[in-house]
Amino acid sequence: MINIALLGCGRIGQVHARSLMGMGGAQVAAVADAVPEAGEALAKRTGAPLMSVEDIMAASDIDAVVIGTPTTTHYNLIHMAARAQKGIFCEKPIDLNAGRIKDCLAVVETHDVPFFVAFNRRFDPNFRTLRAQIDAGRIGDVEMVTILSRDPSPPPIGYIKTSGGLFRDMMIHDLDMARFLLGEDPVEVFAHASCLVDPEIGEAGDVDTAMVSLRTASGKLCQISNSRRATYGYDQRIEVHGAKGMLRADNVLTSTVEMSDADGFRRAPTEPFFLERYAEAYRAEMDHFVAVLTTGKPASPSGIDGFKAQVMADAAQASHDSGAPQKLVFD
Repeated sequence: MINIALLGCGRIGQVHARSLMGMGGAQVAAVADAVPEAGEALAKRTGAPLMSVEDIMAASDIDAVVIGTPTTTHYNLIHMAARAQKGIFCEKPIDLNAGRIKDCLAVVETHDVPFFVAFNRRFDPNFRTLRAQIDAGRIGDVEMVTILSRDPSPPPIGYIKTSGGLFRDMMIHDLDMARFLLGEDPVEVFAHASCLVDPEIGEAGDVDTAMVSLRTASGKLCQISNSRRATYGYDQRIEVHGAKGMLRADNVLTSTVEMSDADGFRRAPTEPFFLERYAEAYRAEMDHFVAVLTTGKPASPSGIDGFKAQVMADAAQASHDSGAPQKLVFD
Protein backbone atom coordinates (compact mmCIF):
# COMPACT_ATOMS: atom_id res chain seq x y z
CA MET A 1 0.00 0.00 0.00
CA ILE A 2 1.35 3.44 -0.98
CA ASN A 3 0.93 5.97 1.81
CA ILE A 4 0.37 9.53 0.63
CA ALA A 5 0.02 12.67 2.77
CA LEU A 6 -2.08 15.62 1.67
CA LEU A 7 -0.53 19.03 2.32
CA GLY A 8 -3.41 21.48 2.03
CA CYS A 9 -6.99 20.53 2.84
CA GLY A 10 -8.84 23.16 0.83
CA ARG A 11 -10.80 22.64 -2.36
CA ILE A 12 -8.07 20.92 -4.38
CA GLY A 13 -6.90 18.88 -1.40
CA GLN A 14 -10.42 17.53 -1.04
CA VAL A 15 -10.46 16.60 -4.73
CA HIS A 16 -7.26 14.59 -4.37
CA ALA A 17 -8.54 12.99 -1.18
CA ARG A 18 -11.60 11.71 -3.05
CA SER A 19 -9.37 10.27 -5.77
CA LEU A 20 -7.19 8.43 -3.29
CA MET A 21 -10.14 7.17 -1.25
CA GLY A 22 -11.53 5.51 -4.38
CA MET A 23 -8.29 3.75 -5.29
CA GLY A 24 -6.79 0.43 -4.44
CA GLY A 25 -3.08 0.31 -3.75
CA ALA A 26 -2.84 3.83 -2.26
CA GLN A 27 -4.37 5.67 0.64
CA VAL A 28 -4.44 8.99 2.45
CA ALA A 29 -1.97 8.41 5.28
CA ALA A 30 -2.03 11.90 6.81
CA VAL A 31 -3.28 15.42 6.22
CA ALA A 32 -1.88 18.84 7.12
CA ASP A 33 -3.22 22.37 6.83
CA ALA A 34 -2.37 25.79 8.24
CA VAL A 35 -6.05 26.19 9.11
CA PRO A 36 -6.82 23.66 11.88
CA GLU A 37 -10.53 23.46 11.07
CA ALA A 38 -9.85 22.54 7.44
CA GLY A 39 -7.35 19.89 8.48
CA GLU A 40 -9.66 18.42 11.09
CA ALA A 41 -12.56 18.23 8.62
CA LEU A 42 -10.53 16.35 6.00
CA ALA A 43 -8.93 14.12 8.63
CA LYS A 44 -12.40 13.10 9.75
CA ARG A 45 -13.55 12.49 6.19
CA THR A 46 -10.54 10.37 5.24
CA GLY A 47 -9.88 8.68 8.57
CA ALA A 48 -6.26 9.82 8.33
CA PRO A 49 -4.47 11.61 11.17
CA LEU A 50 -3.95 15.37 11.18
CA MET A 51 -0.19 15.92 11.45
CA SER A 52 2.28 18.77 11.20
CA VAL A 53 4.26 19.11 7.99
CA GLU A 54 7.45 18.42 9.93
CA ASP A 55 6.07 15.16 11.34
CA ILE A 56 4.87 14.09 7.89
CA MET A 57 8.33 14.66 6.42
CA ALA A 58 9.92 12.70 9.28
CA ALA A 59 7.52 9.75 9.02
CA SER A 60 9.29 6.76 7.48
CA ASP A 61 6.00 5.10 6.52
CA ILE A 62 4.80 8.00 4.34
CA ASP A 63 5.94 7.50 0.74
CA ALA A 64 4.81 10.71 -0.94
CA VAL A 65 3.12 14.07 -0.52
CA VAL A 66 0.51 15.95 -2.52
CA ILE A 67 1.21 19.68 -2.37
CA GLY A 68 -2.10 21.51 -2.67
CA THR A 69 -1.15 24.54 -0.57
CA PRO A 70 -0.87 28.17 -1.80
CA THR A 71 1.77 28.65 -4.48
CA THR A 72 3.97 30.76 -2.18
CA THR A 73 4.54 27.69 0.03
CA HIS A 74 5.50 25.25 -2.74
CA TYR A 75 9.21 26.09 -2.84
CA ASN A 76 9.89 25.22 0.79
CA LEU A 77 7.64 22.16 0.78
CA ILE A 78 9.31 20.76 -2.35
CA HIS A 79 12.73 21.17 -0.74
CA MET A 80 11.56 19.53 2.48
CA ALA A 81 9.92 16.61 0.66
CA ALA A 82 12.90 15.99 -1.62
CA ARG A 83 15.32 15.92 1.30
CA ALA A 84 12.96 13.56 3.13
CA GLN A 85 12.95 11.21 0.11
CA LYS A 86 9.20 11.61 -0.53
CA GLY A 87 7.63 11.42 -3.96
CA ILE A 88 6.10 14.79 -4.87
CA PHE A 89 2.78 15.60 -6.53
CA CYS A 90 2.72 19.40 -6.91
CA GLU A 91 -0.16 21.57 -8.02
CA LYS A 92 0.60 24.16 -10.65
CA PRO A 93 2.39 26.49 -10.75
CA ILE A 94 5.49 25.14 -9.06
CA ASP A 95 6.38 28.72 -8.16
CA LEU A 96 5.70 32.17 -9.62
CA ASN A 97 9.41 32.66 -10.33
CA ALA A 98 11.15 30.58 -12.99
CA GLY A 99 14.51 30.86 -11.21
CA ARG A 100 13.05 29.42 -8.03
CA ILE A 101 11.49 26.61 -10.08
CA LYS A 102 14.99 25.73 -11.33
CA ASP A 103 16.08 25.54 -7.69
CA CYS A 104 13.23 23.08 -7.04
CA LEU A 105 14.21 20.94 -10.01
CA ALA A 106 17.79 20.88 -8.79
CA VAL A 107 16.90 19.63 -5.31
CA VAL A 108 14.56 17.01 -6.77
CA GLU A 109 17.35 15.79 -9.07
CA THR A 110 19.91 15.77 -6.26
CA HIS A 111 17.71 13.58 -4.07
CA ASP A 112 16.35 11.52 -7.00
CA VAL A 113 12.67 11.61 -6.02
CA PRO A 114 9.64 11.39 -8.35
CA PHE A 115 8.25 14.85 -9.17
CA PHE A 116 4.87 15.24 -10.86
CA VAL A 117 3.33 18.59 -11.83
CA ALA A 118 -0.47 18.53 -11.87
CA PHE A 119 -1.47 19.84 -15.27
CA ASN A 120 -4.63 17.78 -14.99
CA ARG A 121 -6.01 18.70 -18.41
CA ARG A 122 -3.50 16.38 -20.06
CA PHE A 123 -5.47 13.55 -18.41
CA ASP A 124 -8.89 14.59 -19.69
CA PRO A 125 -10.10 11.63 -21.80
CA ASN A 126 -11.24 13.89 -24.65
CA PHE A 127 -7.95 15.76 -24.89
CA ARG A 128 -5.95 12.55 -24.55
CA THR A 129 -7.93 11.00 -27.40
CA LEU A 130 -7.27 14.09 -29.49
CA ARG A 131 -3.53 13.83 -28.79
CA ALA A 132 -3.56 10.11 -29.58
CA GLN A 133 -5.14 10.79 -32.97
CA ILE A 134 -2.50 13.42 -33.70
CA ASP A 135 0.19 10.86 -32.82
CA ALA A 136 -1.49 8.31 -35.09
CA GLY A 137 -1.20 10.72 -38.02
CA ARG A 138 -4.95 11.05 -38.53
CA ILE A 139 -4.71 14.73 -39.55
CA GLY A 140 -1.14 14.72 -40.84
CA ASP A 141 1.29 17.38 -39.68
CA VAL A 142 -0.21 19.81 -37.18
CA GLU A 143 -0.43 23.36 -38.58
CA MET A 144 -2.69 25.31 -36.19
CA VAL A 145 -4.00 24.79 -32.66
CA THR A 146 -6.84 26.84 -31.15
CA ILE A 147 -7.54 26.66 -27.41
CA LEU A 148 -10.52 28.37 -25.77
CA SER A 149 -10.71 28.50 -21.99
CA ARG A 150 -13.25 30.76 -20.29
CA ASP A 151 -14.43 30.69 -16.70
CA PRO A 152 -18.10 31.23 -15.82
CA SER A 153 -17.20 34.12 -13.49
CA PRO A 154 -14.12 35.73 -11.93
CA PRO A 155 -12.62 34.52 -8.66
CA PRO A 156 -12.71 36.81 -5.58
CA ILE A 157 -10.54 39.93 -5.76
CA GLY A 158 -8.55 38.65 -2.78
CA TYR A 159 -7.54 35.64 -4.87
CA ILE A 160 -6.71 37.81 -7.90
CA LYS A 161 -4.27 39.86 -5.81
CA THR A 162 -2.19 36.81 -4.88
CA SER A 163 -2.67 34.64 -7.98
CA GLY A 164 0.26 35.94 -10.01
CA GLY A 165 -2.07 37.20 -12.73
CA LEU A 166 -4.20 35.63 -15.44
CA PHE A 167 -1.27 34.42 -17.55
CA ARG A 168 0.41 32.61 -14.63
CA ASP A 169 -2.73 31.43 -12.85
CA MET A 170 -5.31 30.64 -15.54
CA MET A 171 -3.60 30.54 -18.94
CA ILE A 172 -0.70 28.44 -17.68
CA HIS A 173 -2.92 25.35 -18.17
CA ASP A 174 -3.48 26.30 -21.80
CA LEU A 175 0.17 27.11 -22.40
CA ASP A 176 1.04 23.61 -21.22
CA MET A 177 -1.72 22.17 -23.41
CA ALA A 178 -0.27 24.05 -26.39
CA ARG A 179 3.07 22.28 -25.93
CA PHE A 180 1.24 18.98 -25.42
CA LEU A 181 -0.57 19.31 -28.77
CA LEU A 182 1.96 21.14 -30.95
CA GLY A 183 4.59 18.48 -30.40
CA GLU A 184 7.38 21.05 -30.15
CA ASP A 185 8.22 24.04 -28.01
CA PRO A 186 7.08 27.50 -29.15
CA VAL A 187 9.84 30.02 -29.81
CA GLU A 188 7.76 33.22 -29.69
CA VAL A 189 4.72 34.53 -27.84
CA PHE A 190 2.60 37.63 -28.52
CA ALA A 191 -0.10 38.61 -26.03
CA HIS A 192 -2.98 41.06 -26.01
CA ALA A 193 -5.05 41.55 -22.86
CA SER A 194 -7.70 43.85 -21.41
CA CYS A 195 -9.87 44.31 -18.36
CA LEU A 196 -13.45 44.01 -19.65
CA VAL A 197 -15.21 41.92 -17.01
CA ASP A 198 -14.60 43.65 -13.67
CA PRO A 199 -12.82 47.00 -13.18
CA GLU A 200 -11.70 45.85 -9.72
CA ILE A 201 -9.51 43.25 -11.43
CA GLY A 202 -7.76 46.05 -13.31
CA GLU A 203 -7.39 48.05 -10.10
CA ALA A 204 -5.72 44.97 -8.57
CA GLY A 205 -3.16 45.07 -11.39
CA ASP A 206 -4.47 42.16 -13.46
CA VAL A 207 -6.42 41.51 -16.67
CA ASP A 208 -9.51 39.37 -17.19
CA THR A 209 -9.57 38.93 -20.98
CA ALA A 210 -6.57 37.78 -23.02
CA MET A 211 -5.47 36.32 -26.34
CA VAL A 212 -2.04 34.83 -27.00
CA SER A 213 -0.40 33.72 -30.23
CA LEU A 214 2.44 31.18 -30.19
CA ARG A 215 4.81 30.20 -33.00
CA THR A 216 7.16 27.22 -33.13
CA ALA A 217 10.50 27.03 -34.98
CA SER A 218 8.88 25.01 -37.77
CA GLY A 219 6.09 27.57 -38.16
CA LYS A 220 3.24 25.85 -36.33
CA LEU A 221 0.82 28.34 -34.80
CA CYS A 222 -1.36 28.31 -31.70
CA GLN A 223 -3.95 30.81 -30.50
CA ILE A 224 -5.24 30.81 -26.92
CA SER A 225 -8.34 32.71 -25.80
CA ASN A 226 -9.02 33.28 -22.08
CA SER A 227 -11.79 35.14 -20.28
CA ARG A 228 -12.85 35.33 -16.66
CA ARG A 229 -16.48 35.44 -17.84
CA ALA A 230 -18.63 33.07 -19.88
CA THR A 231 -22.35 33.63 -19.33
CA TYR A 232 -23.16 30.19 -20.75
CA GLY A 233 -20.95 28.14 -18.37
CA TYR A 234 -17.44 26.71 -18.27
CA ASP A 235 -16.04 26.90 -21.80
CA GLN A 236 -13.26 24.41 -22.64
CA ARG A 237 -12.72 23.72 -26.34
CA ILE A 238 -9.80 22.72 -28.53
CA GLU A 239 -9.37 22.57 -32.31
CA VAL A 240 -6.31 21.19 -34.08
CA HIS A 241 -5.95 21.74 -37.83
CA GLY A 242 -3.54 19.61 -39.81
CA ALA A 243 -2.41 18.90 -43.35
CA LYS A 244 -4.99 16.13 -43.80
CA GLY A 245 -7.88 17.24 -41.60
CA MET A 246 -9.04 18.70 -38.33
CA LEU A 247 -9.69 17.40 -34.82
CA ARG A 248 -12.00 19.10 -32.34
CA ALA A 249 -12.86 18.55 -28.69
CA ASP A 250 -16.08 20.30 -27.74
CA ASN A 251 -17.48 21.30 -24.36
CA VAL A 252 -18.68 18.59 -22.01
CA LEU A 253 -22.38 19.10 -21.26
CA THR A 254 -24.35 18.15 -18.17
CA SER A 255 -26.57 15.91 -20.32
CA THR A 256 -26.58 14.47 -23.82
CA VAL A 257 -30.33 15.09 -24.16
CA GLU A 258 -31.33 17.57 -26.87
CA MET A 259 -34.76 19.20 -27.06
CA SER A 260 -36.29 20.00 -30.45
CA ASP A 261 -39.51 21.90 -31.08
CA ALA A 262 -40.89 24.72 -33.20
CA ASP A 263 -38.50 27.19 -31.57
CA GLY A 264 -35.43 25.20 -32.59
CA PHE A 265 -32.90 22.89 -30.98
CA ARG A 266 -31.80 23.20 -27.36
CA ARG A 267 -29.01 21.34 -25.58
CA ALA A 268 -27.98 21.06 -21.94
CA PRO A 269 -25.55 23.60 -20.46
CA THR A 270 -21.84 22.96 -20.04
CA GLU A 271 -20.50 21.54 -16.80
CA PRO A 272 -20.56 24.43 -14.28
CA PHE A 273 -16.85 24.66 -13.47
CA PHE A 274 -13.51 22.84 -13.37
CA LEU A 275 -14.28 20.46 -10.50
CA GLU A 276 -17.13 18.88 -12.45
CA ARG A 277 -15.60 19.26 -15.93
CA TYR A 278 -12.29 17.66 -15.00
CA ALA A 279 -13.43 15.17 -12.37
CA GLU A 280 -12.23 12.21 -14.45
CA ALA A 281 -8.94 13.94 -15.23
CA TYR A 282 -8.24 14.45 -11.52
CA ARG A 283 -8.72 10.73 -10.88
CA ALA A 284 -6.56 9.77 -13.86
CA GLU A 285 -3.66 12.01 -12.86
CA MET A 286 -3.63 10.48 -9.38
CA ASP A 287 -3.64 7.00 -10.94
CA HIS A 288 -0.60 8.07 -12.95
CA PHE A 289 1.20 9.40 -9.88
CA VAL A 290 0.61 6.18 -7.97
CA ALA A 291 1.91 4.22 -10.98
CA VAL A 292 5.03 6.40 -10.96
CA LEU A 293 5.57 5.52 -7.30
CA THR A 294 4.97 1.79 -7.73
CA THR A 295 6.65 1.10 -11.07
CA GLY A 296 9.33 3.76 -11.33
CA LYS A 297 7.95 5.03 -14.66
CA PRO A 298 8.78 8.68 -15.43
CA ALA A 299 6.36 11.31 -14.16
CA SER A 300 4.58 13.27 -16.89
CA PRO A 301 3.98 16.18 -16.76
CA SER A 302 7.39 16.58 -15.16
CA GLY A 303 9.15 19.42 -13.40
CA ILE A 304 10.59 20.50 -16.76
CA ASP A 305 7.05 20.80 -18.13
CA GLY A 306 6.15 22.98 -15.15
CA PHE A 307 9.23 25.14 -15.71
CA LYS A 308 8.53 25.64 -19.42
CA ALA A 309 4.90 26.57 -18.80
CA GLN A 310 6.06 29.20 -16.30
CA VAL A 311 8.58 30.64 -18.76
CA MET A 312 5.79 30.92 -21.34
CA ALA A 313 3.44 32.58 -18.84
CA ASP A 314 6.15 35.06 -17.83
CA ALA A 315 6.83 35.86 -21.49
CA ALA A 316 3.11 36.34 -22.18
CA GLN A 317 2.93 38.83 -19.31
CA ALA A 318 6.03 40.62 -20.63
CA SER A 319 4.52 40.76 -24.11
CA HIS A 320 1.33 42.30 -22.74
CA ASP A 321 3.32 44.81 -20.68
CA SER A 322 5.57 45.82 -23.59
CA GLY A 323 3.14 45.45 -26.49
CA ALA A 324 5.74 43.44 -28.40
CA PRO A 325 6.34 39.75 -29.16
CA GLN A 326 8.72 37.93 -26.82
CA LYS A 327 11.25 35.25 -27.70
CA LEU A 328 10.96 32.08 -25.64
CA VAL A 329 14.20 30.74 -24.20
CA PHE A 330 14.05 27.65 -21.97
CA ASP A 331 17.38 27.58 -20.13
